[in-house]
Amino acid sequence: MSGLNPLDPLSYLGEELAGMRAAGSYFRLRALESPCEAVSRADGREVINLASNNYLGLANHPRLKEAAVEAVRKFGVGSGAVRTITGTMAIHMELERKIAAFKHCEACVVFQSGFAANAGTVSALLGPEDHIISDELNHASIIDGCRLSRARIHVFRHKDAAHAAKLLEGLKDAAGRKLLITDGVFSMDGDIGPLPALVEAAGRHGAIMMVDDAHSSGVLGRNGRGTVDHFGLHGRVHVQVGTLSKAVGVLGGYVCGSRDLIDYLYHRARPFLFSTSHPPAVTAACSAAFDLLLEEPERIERLWDNTRYFKAALSGAGFDTGVSETPITPILVGEAQTAHQYSAALFEEGVWAAGIGFPTVPKGKARIRTIVTAEHNRAQLDRAVEVLARVARRMGILGA
Repeated sequence: MSGLNPLDPLSYLGEELAGMRAAGSYFRLRALESPCEAVSRADGREVINLASNNYLGLANHPRLKEAAVEAVRKFGVGSGAVRTITGTMAIHMELERKIAAFKHCEACVVFQSGFAANAGTVSALLGPEDHIISDELNHASIIDGCRLSRARIHVFRHKDAAHAAKLLEGLKDAAGRKLLITDGVFSMDGDIGPLPALVEAAGRHGAIMMVDDAHSSGVLGRNGRGTVDHFGLHGRVHVQVGTLSKAVGVLGGYVCGSRDLIDYLYHRARPFLFSTSHPPAVTAACSAAFDLLLEEPERIERLWDNTRYFKAALSGAGFDTGVSETPITPILVGEAQTAHQYSAALFEEGVWAAGIGFPTVPKGKARIRTIVTAEHNRAQLDRAVEVLARVARRMGILGA
């Protein structure tokens, strides 16, 4: 405390940052200097990009760019207001109708981000007298939405549907609504939520069932419709959240469900009510992406072919990839400092893969998170595995 400056009430931040540096968790932002592609340019060098969420390679697709440019010519660069005033353009409504049809739901509302979609929806649907049953590894946006709702939060063990059902059973006589919520694919470990068992538990106990399909959108299900389609659960999940920022390649989030749900969110979801709507270019590019999901399912096939190839190569090299079942493939290294040092060394060797440690993941479970895309080729993946293994051996992460 002796180093604090009484004239600067924010001087404590310097000590906090010093602590991060000492713990090895401090990072600086890398600047992408090219489109986000399988090989990108960042901080002055060409690197194999295993750090993005651009699963299907749509972030620089010509169709999306053309749609964005045409929308700017027709509608301008901004909407000028929130959706409830003058910020709803015809293309916003068209996008929502297109997503609802894609997801086999009655209606859809688009939010400015996936984070806003989760946080805004949970906090709008529930209040202090209600109960939320949430997986312990759910995304931060779900956690924040739960807190904002001021509902009672009951956390179940990761992917333990029996534990979730037990919590619901214990609440059968409690007043208030119950919401059971899970990620479809968990963003740090790449495993798939046990949606069928959770849906059954929610139905048995009269709970609202909600799934965040951010990392499932464009990845699982027919044409990338997500975990509800993957498991054949249409009509049994009340609230489906998806993202426009990952496989779709642009920006935003959405919620799909009944017409009443969406109308209610139009009236009560605070991020929707108090944020200016998507600019025309973003909206049109998202719409073009959904056309491509329907027209080019082979992109998802390539994504999964690359995923299987890369996972097998990492396993053959001796890496521990945890419980991953999807293109999100962590390489577990233990301590945050090791993960960040490993990530920095990989970048110097031409591979961009993020080091992730506490508080994003529990202490002792730091990792390099890798994500392949449909646009990587085998030579790039082979080169990436060679670099990953060589640097890991040099650092003592893998045996010689």
